[in-house]
Amino acid sequence: MAERILVIKLSALGDVIIALGAMEAIRKAHPDAHITLLTTKPFVDIAQRSRYFNAVETDARAPFYDILAWLRLYRFLNGGNFSRVYDLQMNDRTGAYFCLLRKKPEWSGTAKGASHYHAKADLLKLHAFERHKLMLADFGISVGMPDLSWMASDVSLLGLKKPYVLLIPGSAPQHPRKRWPALKYGALGLKLQREGYEVALLGTSAEHEAIARIMKSCPGAHDLSGRTSLYDIATLARGAASAVGNDTGPTHLIAMSGCPTVALFSADTDPAKSAPVGAAVTVIQSDPIDDISLDDVMKNFRPRKTDGAAA
Repeated sequence: MAERILVIKLSALGDVIIALGAMEAIRKAHPDAHITLLTTKPFVDIAQRSRYFNAVETDARAPFYDILAWLRLYRFLNGGNFSRVYDLQMNDRTGAYFCLLRKKPEWSGTAKGASHYHAKADLLKLHAFERHKLMLADFGISVGMPDLSWMASDVSLLGLKKPYVLLIPGSAPQHPRKRWPALKYGALGLKLQREGYEVALLGTSAEHEAIARIMKSCPGAHDLSGRTSLYDIATLARGAASAVGNDTGPTHLIAMSGCPTVALFSADTDPAKSAPVGAAVTVIQSDPIDDISLDDVMKNFRPRKTDGAAA
């Protein structure tokens, strides 16, 4: 009978992207195991397409007073016959999941009493990628940069020609302080155009107003807001000369796809713990983020050569 393993990773997008290296490493370490991912609804498609998992279960993260939801979770955990659990979420909620298990499997995480326990306070001092490396090293598993070639799509209809640069001017709506000003993105885009690059603006409908401002300053830029899936973004990243973006999920994905990335951080986040991971990532941080100048970005702009002239 195949070994049954559970991996837990609930959110958010940037954290899930950073965890892909650990997920791939777990799959490689257990090629014949039946591996289940417990995650939240937005990440089911990514998990299924990755082929790291045999099954994907969703967690609605119900409040503690929702007895029926917790009963369902209790049945899932105890009915799964898991011999090992890799808790990549590592928070109090998943610690409660450990308590629900009648028979304790091997458990890697911050749950007190776990067979492979790591103190949460110690892990939180590390970058998320390093936390996963430390946890999986207990089992002799080495975590590296994942191969994201499975995140692919046809982006030809988006109309970009090389060389092009990706700009990511948004962030989660609840974190407006993480956004570098739209006017500065507009000035950056205009400068890049003058240097021979096409400029593409990525975002969701929530960034429509900011992107509209950028388009006024940088006519001719490609407004791709609301038009790209995560698979489109990863594909575009592999063909881009470079990218500049705020601390947001797509920036993490672009960086992990191997694109040279300049990540702009406010004081709201510590890049030592959550900067994008990739082969060529530069972080610029300022409090407030508005104080980052166009010159600061251009000094750290190191595009790779593509088959276009400007790179």
